Amino acid sequence: MELNPIEWLGNKLRILDQSKLPWEETLLDLTNCHDVALAIKEMKVRGAPAIGIACAYGIALAAQSITTTNRDEFLAQLNEITGTLGGTRPTAVNLFMAISRMRSAAIGDNIPEIKTALIAEAKRIQQEEIAATRRLSQLGAELIHDGFTILTHCNAGRLATGGYGTALGVIKTAKEQGKKISVFATETRPLLQGARLTTWELMREGISVTLITDSMAGYFIRQKTIDCVVVGADRIAANGDVANKIGTYTLAVLAKENDIPFYVAAPTSTIDLSLSSGDKIPIEERDPEEVTHLQGIPIAAQGVKAANPAFDVTPHEYVSAIVTEKAIVTRLGSDSLSALS
Repeated sequence: MELNPIEWLGNKLRILDQSKLPWEETLLDLTNCHDVALAIKEMKVRGAPAIGIACAYGIALAAQSITTTNRDEFLAQLNEITGTLGGTRPTAVNLFMAISRMRSAAIGDNIPEIKTALIAEAKRIQQEEIAATRRLSQLGAELIHDGFTILTHCNAGRLATGGYGTALGVIKTAKEQGKKISVFATETRPLLQGARLTTWELMREGISVTLITDSMAGYFIRQKTIDCVVVGADRIAANGDVANKIGTYTLAVLAKENDIPFYVAAPTSTIDLSLSSGDKIPIEERDPEEVTHLQGIPIAAQGVKAANPAFDVTPHEYVSAIVTEKAIVTRLGSDSLSALS
């Protein structure tokens, strides 16, 4: 993939606009915190690790524009900025991880030095995500056997991570190891991240991919077409419960019923040890028009009510393994992920 989905250019953040893919490969230059917040909210940049990276750079950008020479006033304005970014996507824990780290980096009495430190911390967050996704992809590829057909949901590749990818990183690494693999990608209603983004990424990587509607998954799983399911995550509780794109829980239940492994690939930055279970993960509710319209075109009766939770939670009992950059965890339950911190 030639295009860099997230790139820091010294005084601005350049992103690949994911809302335009696959029809247009548009690069956007974001020059202030408001632009970054809007890009996250409108899913021009999306995927938990990528959201965290963009948020960090958004805070760094905002800091550069604060003109006060009073340290306390500077930090107060910075805190207000982080609050704005924190309200964009409530489920993705990487967003709040980035905010916490950037706040911690804003130390010292010299404001110019603080501004420099914030840029350095944002770069560090990005580099750590790149390294983590590459490592977890290498570990996760051990679970993919030669000849496997893999089902994946939503988009968990380079676009979503700013690095190598999580679920798609595992798949790409398996191919690099010489394994003959193929992929079934669900369309991922209502915003079609699977149809628009996952197929685009996999085809550019030369990986055989078949697009199916979300409701076709059960058919192909029961036909024994699928050897395993691999997905990413937006937040993982301490016991291994996983919040991911809406529809993930359905796939996990289907996989368990049909004795197919269900794997979750995510860096440790996506694990939230402050939450004992997935019941406590906040679920983002998005505009109902995303359900009643498709690419701006009405597809439902005018005035119909629509619900639009962006994520669901898969209990750890349905997860065969969680793949991180530190280890593959198969024994999930109370505080099973605490050793990874």
